[in-house]
Amino acid sequence: VDIPALDATRRWRGWQADKPQIEKIEAEEMRLGLRAKVRQAMTRARLFGGAAIFIGTGERNTATPLRSEVVSSGGIKYLAVMNRRQLSPTEIEQDPQEELFGKPKAYRLAGSQLDIHPSRLVIFSGAEHPDPEVASGNEFGWGDSVLQALFESIKQSDATMANVASMVFEAKVDVIKIPEFMERVQDPEFRAQVLERTQLAATAKGINGTLLLDKEEDYETKSANFSTLPDIIDRFLQAVSGAADIPATRLLGQSPSGLNSTGEADLRNYYDRIQAAQELDMSPALRLLDDCLIRSALGARPAQIHYVWNPLWQPTANERSEINKRTAETIKILAETKLWD
Repeated sequence: VDIPALDATRRWRGWQADKPQIEKIEAEEMRLGLRAKVRQAMTRARLFGGAAIFIGTGERNTATPLRSEVVSSGGIKYLAVMNRRQLSPTEIEQDPQEELFGKPKAYRLAGSQLDIHPSRLVIFSGAEHPDPEVASGNEFGWGDSVLQALFESIKQSDATMANVASMVFEAKVDVIKIPEFMERVQDPEFRAQVLERTQLAATAKGINGTLLLDKEEDYETKSANFSTLPDIIDRFLQAVSGAADIPATRLLGQSPSGLNSTGEADLRNYYDRIQAAQELDMSPALRLLDDCLIRSALGARPAQIHYVWNPLWQPTANERSEINKRTAETIKILAETKLWD
């Protein structure tokens, strides 16, 4: 639940504008705590199936659409993270010519009659419903918890770990064979003598390591074999990792396995997926808020201002040095060949 939300906001984004404008926009983001609240909303959306960030502009009528062009400098007063249990979707928009077609017309705050227009909310959903039309009640307008799809894998892995833990306490079992035990066990007096006998033997063994037995009794120790258990545990954890679509090196914090394996390919694929989520899910959800944010920071909305998501994969010092060297060589070749003025 936490890891993808943290990684999606860890490097955040880089604004493309003049330096004074960037400083004002970043200061406005810091004042509103935007980065932390986006991470919090994404975490709750992944856990509960949905969450939203309310854009507080000080307007009393929240049922009307939010128009970014009316937001002036300092127009965003605050941002508030709300869970799906705090927001109940109202009726669905049935007009295909409307922008909200197939989505709720408004969200009602729990315990009140206050309606909030969707444009005033930055909505994050969890796992998408395969068929939103069959969702009913408070589920409508939201998604599923991401745990829904991998709960079985988590449960199986947890049960395996619990069984392995219980085996540790049964790693060594002492077996004492008593003559005519099954024939005489029905006798209460005999059962009491057996329990007293084994307790005395265990006490003597615990004191001096000597086990006292009758000449006709037999004693042996059985030990459990744990050699294959690590592989079994790893298989179940890999199933959880695959269901969560998070590499084991990131999910479990373990070093890559295999000869000459660095885990770089797995992490790159994972980071590509996070970047796709940033561009396909987060950017559209933040679009109206970003317009309001720029106006709140600068007092206007210059059309050329935009942002790019900072890459999660960071090159090492040696890789940066090699890149800079190749760039310098490329510039030198272009200058010497005079392909351009």
